[in-house]
Amino acid sequence: MSTKQVEKFQTTVEIPDGVTVKLNKSMLEIQGPLGKTFKSFKKIPVKIEISGKKVLLNALGTRKKDYAILHTIRSIIRNLCEGVVEGYTLKMKVVFAHFPITVKTKDSLVVIDNFQGERAPRIAKIVGKTKVTPKGEDVIITGHVLTEVTQTAANIELKTKIKNKDARVFLDGIYVFEKTKGIEK
Repeated sequence: MSTKQVEKFQTTVEIPDGVTVKLNKSMLEIQGPLGKTFKSFKKIPVKIEISGKKVLLNALGTRKKDYAILHTIRSIIRNLCEGVVEGYTLKMKVVFAHFPITVKTKDSLVVIDNFQGERAPRIAKIVGKTKVTPKGEDVIITGHVLTEVTQTAANIELKTKIKNKDARVFLDGIYVFEKTKGIEK
């Protein structure tokens, strides 16, 4: 294997200012101004090292699959570093035709009342330290871990999915309409 091919299976991630990254075996701890997050890379075939303000990544194999995994890990680490500095915001819109839907938060749950006139509320789970704030017809989801913010939005959207009816006619639900970096107040 030539040196160009070996270089192909190595990459680095720059650590932004104000972010500290620690590696304990295969657990990566990233701490920044907005908080702290952990990510385990135990089952992923990539060697991770920290040197100065860089995270060095080396693939353990030389196949196309290993190359893809290497760059996926690079994106995950970059998103985690970006999240503890800026954060992420998702906005969701409450859409209804006849029965007004009300959205409330209770502990680590989102309670959706009066969906299509149902008496029992639908309950979606909030993942991690994500904050959900209902404001009128909008639901604003903020947090410093992208996967937790997007999973919370997916949980809410799936709880208001209408089954066994024509999706073109029955448009009631809560849908994502905007994704931005930065935490909105």
